[in-house]
Amino acid sequence: MRTLTELLTITKNGRGRLVLVSAEEFFRLKSRDRRAVQPAELSDAELDLIAKAGMPVECAALDAEMKGYAL
Repeated sequence: MRTLTELLTITKNGRGRLVLVSAEEFFRLKSRDRRAVQPAELSDAELDLIAKAGMPVECAALDAEMKGYAL
């Protein structure tokens, strides 16, 4: 018997085509979905946090890759 979080892969011609998961696992994964929102839907506090956000130091090298690209 399979556990609630164990996956069952269905294959076609030896290749994985579908994965069957328990409802519990599906809803756990679904709860982690991101949703897109319009800026007007954000609170002033959220907009302030976004405005103050910065790039991690480890990612500074990416700036050089963007030189020459028009935004």
